[in-house]
Amino acid sequence: MKRKTKGSNEAAPHDTENPPTPLATLMKEELNRLSPLSSSCCIYRVPTRLRDVKEKAYSPRVVSIGPFHHGQKALKAMEEHQMRYLQDFLRRTNVSMEDLVKRISDQEARVRSCYAETIKFSVDEFVRIILVDATFVIEIFLKIRFPEFLDENDRVFKRTFQEIWSDLCMLENQLPFFILEDLFDLHETQVSFNSDHTERLSLITLSHLYFEKLMKIEGTEGSLQRICSSKVEHFVDLRRKLYLPCSFESQAGGQLQTVTTPSITELQTAGVKFNVASTPNLFDIRFADGTLEIPRFNIGPQTEVRIRNLIAFEQCHCKDNLINDYVVIMDRFVNTAKDVELLVKYGIVENMLGDGNAASTMINNLADWATLNYNDFYFAALCEELTKYCSSTWHRRKANLRQNYFNTPWAAISVAAAVFLLVLTVIQTVCSIISVS
Repeated sequence: MKRKTKGSNEAAPHDTENPPTPLATLMKEELNRLSPLSSSCCIYRVPTRLRDVKEKAYSPRVVSIGPFHHGQKALKAMEEHQMRYLQDFLRRTNVSMEDLVKRISDQEARVRSCYAETIKFSVDEFVRIILVDATFVIEIFLKIRFPEFLDENDRVFKRTFQEIWSDLCMLENQLPFFILEDLFDLHETQVSFNSDHTERLSLITLSHLYFEKLMKIEGTEGSLQRICSSKVEHFVDLRRKLYLPCSFESQAGGQLQTVTTPSITELQTAGVKFNVASTPNLFDIRFADGTLEIPRFNIGPQTEVRIRNLIAFEQCHCKDNLINDYVVIMDRFVNTAKDVELLVKYGIVENMLGDGNAASTMINNLADWATLNYNDFYFAALCEELTKYCSSTWHRRKANLRQNYFNTPWAAISVAAAVFLLVLTVIQTVCSIISVS
């Protein structure tokens, strides 16, 4: 008797005792229509639990990039400008429309597989969306780097530029990086790094230069080298890689029962001193010899949108929750406006919101839905060191003496004078006793 082998396409025998019903047949057809899960998936819908907290942090307001928000009425006004940027791209590259369409069509299935849900658009519709949106993004970057590419009547840069950049930071508003690189390489743009050195500009270098400026961090050449040697999924992934520590072992994580650490105000009360870290990487928070070093961090109107989408990407895609860990440690440091004001005082935070309460509320809200792995928290050792230091009675008494009695030169002089008088009194008393004897 012929046996059915594993993996055979041969139809399963009918169940003679339970003949097929319309419902069973329908459900089997549904199963057959399921496509296999893609290993290249990297662009996701933001989970409902995150979206419900702050809807507008995840929904584009000006421009749709990719298929998720395409066709929304509120974003229609930008579509004409996107077509104009496609026209600029064609003119600058001298590539025909037919060549561009073919280039996208040849990779249509690969691009489609990057999205975490089934895209309902037809092949032609999908190719059109990707082509128009990709050339728009490329032209945005080029016009930032080369202002001479700008038309004097350009309305994008004059009116809605900041909102566009906010939209480009959203997880649901992404294109796969490989398709952007493929189209960008059609440019023959050269850039001079010094008087003797000119080289062809790459999209990853151009993106790095802009995001470094946007995030107000410098000295990320090491991050750029690491990024160039790794796979970049999209712009959200690129920004995350710019933030990450160069080595995940640079500060040992560990197991915790709960993440607790004193706030900035409590640390100051315990005598901890604060300095701006010498490195730009946000994860280089160090504590040694009673001094806490924290890298400079900027809080502005778009900070919450950018970080929320980084958190969402990590929770949907990444094995490591490092951005989540950073948000959690900052949440523990900042409880009130006073904590923010102290960080501003020491130059660690630039608060472009202007209000300490607004900044502290934003930081605390970011941590509400952060995912935390107690067995592998990046700042576990730091939390333990700070808690141990602040639990010391000696450190608290020493800090109290310094803050209450030596906080100004006059206070120090007064204390010194009092001690001097006390010493004189003791000497006088001793002398009197000796003379009587």
